[in-house]
Amino acid sequence: MRATNVHGLSARKWPEKDSLFFKFQGPTARSLQESADIVKKIATKHGGTGFELARNEKEAADLWTDRKNGFYSSLAILPGARGWSTDVCVPPSRLPDLVYATKADLTEHGIVNTIVGHVGDGNFHSLLLFRNDEELVKARAAVKRMVKRALELEGTCTGEHGVGMGKREYLIEELGEGTVELMKTVKKAIDPHNLFNPGKLYPDSPKASKD
Repeated sequence: MRATNVHGLSARKWPEKDSLFFKFQGPTARSLQESADIVKKIATKHGGTGFELARNEKEAADLWTDRKNGFYSSLAILPGARGWSTDVCVPPSRLPDLVYATKADLTEHGIVNTIVGHVGDGNFHSLLLFRNDEELVKARAAVKRMVKRALELEGTCTGEHGVGMGKREYLIEELGEGTVELMKTVKKAIDPHNLFNPGKLYPDSPKASKD
């Protein structure tokens, strides 16, 4: 939220606190209000504050614009930086453990970052900012630790980012060698000439790597 304020393109000034955005859908205004009332009650029960409901379509659009501008807002907090966008996914009940541990890890290693996510499905995205090769090395190492942490929490190495190449080295650890080999067999059956995304998704088998 601090990044959004620094970016300066939001229609409002946000409290710089961990925040949840909810999108309610329903056939009538009454059903939407009922859903919002239930969520507000639950949030308040668990210590949430500042619950606000968009009063019209423009306010709703402004809310989601701020969320969608997360990447550019994040870059604004460290002028001249580039960003490594990555994500992992865990069972929703383990998401708080993953987020808190990741935030502590990134702080410990001095990596400027922001975290956003699709928290309903246990997915979060982190943008790691770096300005030089040394900071890039630190970011790469942090991604590895993030993946390891997610796998230990019975999650997956990726929700969206790095599926083709960036995360393929973790597939055997996550799925097992047998499962990955089965996936390769299916791929070969429908793409015998390896025309579809050659060199992507599947890692070399451990045996092939040793040979």
